[in-house]
Amino acid sequence: MSAERALMAAFEGIEVPAWLARVLPDRPGVTLFGNSNVGSVAEITSLTAALQEAAGTDLPLLIAADHEGGQLLGAGPATTPFPGNMALGAADDTDLSEAVGRAMGRELRALGITVDYAPVCDLATHPDNPSLGIRAFGDDPARVGELAAAMVRGLQSEGVAAAAKHFPGKGDALVDPHFELPLLNHDADRLEEVELVPFRAAVDAGARLVMVGHYALPAFTWSHDLPSSLSAEVVDGLLRKSVGFDGVVITDALNMHALTQGSGMVVDMIAALGAGVDLLLCADGEEQQEVLRSGLDLARRRRLIDPGGLERSADRVLALRKWLAGFGRPGVEVVGSAEHRALADEVARRAITLVRDRERLLPLRPAADDTIVSVMPRLIDLTPADTSSTVPPLLAASLAEHHPRVVEMVTSCPPLPTEVSAARQKAEEAALVVVGTVSAHIDRAQAQLVEALIGTGTPTVTVALRTPWDLASYPAADTHLCTYGIQPPAMRALAAALFGSLPTLGRLPVPIEGLYPRGHGGES
Repeated sequence: MSAERALMAAFEGIEVPAWLARVLPDRPGVTLFGNSNVGSVAEITSLTAALQEAAGTDLPLLIAADHEGGQLLGAGPATTPFPGNMALGAADDTDLSEAVGRAMGRELRALGITVDYAPVCDLATHPDNPSLGIRAFGDDPARVGELAAAMVRGLQSEGVAAAAKHFPGKGDALVDPHFELPLLNHDADRLEEVELVPFRAAVDAGARLVMVGHYALPAFTWSHDLPSSLSAEVVDGLLRKSVGFDGVVITDALNMHALTQGSGMVVDMIAALGAGVDLLLCADGEEQQEVLRSGLDLARRRRLIDPGGLERSADRVLALRKWLAGFGRPGVEVVGSAEHRALADEVARRAITLVRDRERLLPLRPAADDTIVSVMPRLIDLTPADTSSTVPPLLAASLAEHHPRVVEMVTSCPPLPTEVSAARQKAEEAALVVVGTVSAHIDRAQAQLVEALIGTGTPTVTVALRTPWDLASYPAADTHLCTYGIQPPAMRALAAALFGSLPTLGRLPVPIEGLYPRGHGGES
């Protein structure tokens, strides 16, 4: 058995390169990345059909995407922009979570995608985690587990295999594994009571894959520099034996700097396979993948890789592909359909959370000739697991649907001092200010902008457009809401709530430390 069968391929472009066509019959599948492979519906379906043909088998190829909803829409802008997990956490409805999973699964399968690296089962236990935020449903283990399980059921009801991630749970990571190895100082009791709860729920719901993240977990590995994805104590011990998962285990991306890069990566891959991992998630690049392939093949021939382990992994992957073969494929008309867009709007409406309205400013009732100043940052990707930069700033346009005189100001992220001064001047001349922030609890310059606007004395509405913890960075704000996202459905719902045509039904899925507990919402 070739160790090459553990490599999930990746490549650049919207056509199958010749080198991939040659090796694909010996690979389990590929990962499509939004910035490398995803175009129009026609381009995606043509690509996935060509990949399946190159595989030379009637069994469905594992064609995977990072399509979580919210800030990470790995299957591209042609799909319905469903709000992400934290919006679902604020809506707090397992039926709604399952419906979103079902709709996302239907769209992915129509595109020819058979595996979704979702749902995120991590807990939003630390506001300063740079790579999680609204990707999590919330911080309550039991409730997150219920919502994640619902997402698994929804995705898999449409023939898309769910990959629960990032085992064993990265909520407390204070650095991004894309750039360095995070340290998680959790013992067995803590993991059992907190981090593992959502993963158990996802596994019990039938998740076909689990993605293992790259985190140091010294209580189990006795090392501060051994990633969990390379540890038998974590993969075989915690995941297989303790949680009882018997499906396919895949690593997070190999090009993350939490792992060894360069030629030393082969050693890490040998360790991962020895730990019990079934699939290795490659980054794009023919040369790197050839290095891995030849290195793993040499390791197998030198008996550094257990052939029995490779056989067991191959059997698990084969079982997954046979399961996928039991589903039909819907027509592409479901992608971005009116039904799905209406569901996305429903999630966004039910997620909008009114955290505070001390001065009873809402609903907004400006005079016809009053000017509203709209301020928000230009959207950027705060982590490689982010597609926010593809979304235009929509706050002003959404407000303009309800009031004719809206002045838009889009700042840099973080805002420049000159932009803060300009925004303050505009606020002094306006009747009302609506300012949106994006993770201002991490970006202090955004908080300073809000403080400057509040300081003008002009009535000001603040909106956390991403993570809900922003209010703690500008606690003087009198009227504050959370949207948990910047996609069009969230912006439409926000404007409707501000002008009184929509009730604010959402509840905080995480606490805002020192201000409001989890479950708070609607306070005046």
